[in-house]
Amino acid sequence: MNKREIIYEYVPDKKTKISSFLDDNIISIKNILKDCDDVVYRQFKIGGDAGQDVFLFYIDGMANKELLDEFVLQPLMLTARMVPPTYEEIKEKLFDASKSAAMAITDFKDSDYIEEIVLAVLSGDTAIIIDGFEKAIVVATKYFPVRGIQEPTSETVIRGSRDGFVETIRMNTALVRRRIRDPRFKIKQKQIGVRSKTDLAIMYIDDIADKKIVDEIVKKLDAINIDAILDSGYIQQFLEERTFSIFPQVQTTERPDVVAAAVYEGRIAILVDNSPFALIVPVTLTAFFQSPEDYYSRSDVVSFVRILRVMSGGLSILAPALYIAITSFTPGIIPTKLALSIAATREGVPFPAFIEAIIMELTLELLREAGVRLPRPIGSTIGIVGGLVIGQAAVSAGIVSPIMVIVVAITAIASFTIPNYEVSAAFRLVRFLLMILATIYGLYGVMLGLIMVLIHLCELKSFGVPFLAPIAPFEPSDLKDSLVVRLPWKYMIKRPKHINPKDEIRQVGDEDDEQ
Repeated sequence: MNKREIIYEYVPDKKTKISSFLDDNIISIKNILKDCDDVVYRQFKIGGDAGQDVFLFYIDGMANKELLDEFVLQPLMLTARMVPPTYEEIKEKLFDASKSAAMAITDFKDSDYIEEIVLAVLSGDTAIIIDGFEKAIVVATKYFPVRGIQEPTSETVIRGSRDGFVETIRMNTALVRRRIRDPRFKIKQKQIGVRSKTDLAIMYIDDIADKKIVDEIVKKLDAINIDAILDSGYIQQFLEERTFSIFPQVQTTERPDVVAAAVYEGRIAILVDNSPFALIVPVTLTAFFQSPEDYYSRSDVVSFVRILRVMSGGLSILAPALYIAITSFTPGIIPTKLALSIAATREGVPFPAFIEAIIMELTLELLREAGVRLPRPIGSTIGIVGGLVIGQAAVSAGIVSPIMVIVVAITAIASFTIPNYEVSAAFRLVRFLLMILATIYGLYGVMLGLIMVLIHLCELKSFGVPFLAPIAPFEPSDLKDSLVVRLPWKYMIKRPKHINPKDEIRQVGDEDDEQ
């Protein structure tokens, strides 16, 4: 008789073979899942009262009970005993017969280890162990509560698809696969997190994406050793090379069409279970200023809007700092009438321009944060009413000048035109830095701050791709779809060169247009 092995404690890295003695397996599993009251255990026989003992277990609320009852339990308990061959005739091949002749299930697999079937059950599957066999059947029965597909709230568009990612990774991969019907489109699935075992999918097109970038992503993911991954934000911070940079080096999106477009360009997308946000690498600053509907609308309109976004981005960084520098150090560079008007509005204000700007900027940040945290019906009301009441009250009380309120309001509106929230947040931090430098050095401080930020951006790379590409380094062919211009589709014959795609041609066209 073989020595019976009973597990009393779960060890993550241990691989324990399933025993041919069913009772030993039951004891092992129940000890691993001790005090887990949501686990359902079921023991029954195949082949009548004198048949073989079978043990089945799953997580209540994560497995499809109707599927189990109708297509697993009923065939095994009833059908298997009523149709030939008889139990005695198939006893030696009962394991294979249960899969091929009894259960009407399309998705199942074999497993040889206790830890593997426990992990599968904790993911929503159901494990079946038959007495006398040293392996188990894992049936795909995932059926847990999920949120319906809705339009993304953080990336709204006027023209474009209205579906967005949800918290279930398999639904998200299906949304992307629906848009990329190419057998060369690969989805590699991994599990990250020592305890959470969170599913993660790496998506790319095999003959377009740079293999070096794919290998580097896999290497970085394999190096992650953390208890739990609860959102794609965890993965993003592990992937970024410059951890303390205020600028994101990984793009996030809730839209499957954005992911599909990025994959077609040669980028790599990463989906994480329990998160509706996908990660896209490599990424450049240009991508953060582009909206999904830029590629669905006319090119001339899109180019105008992109120029407007860039101007708004610069305004959101510079407006308060320039106001402080000009009013405090060099009022002579503005027209005399305007200088006198500004001086008249600031008469009676007890604070210097920097304190004015800090008061209004911090107030705006408080209102922004309060509007996000409050329930939606009153969040927008708080933002509008709070801004109007506080701004008017501050001016009436003589704490700030009316021109300062106008500057801060224009800055806030300009920052909202940036499509990506993370870049918008980075610009807000740069704005405070420039305000401090403007207070100390005036316009020289503003220029010094801009040079520092520009040097930092030139140093940044996302998986080997320069953050300021295709401007620095300069790539003329990539300027057809850049920060301020998007030409019609028929002229964008090649994929962006700075991503280094294997297949540069994305459509058949006149190659002379690329010159």
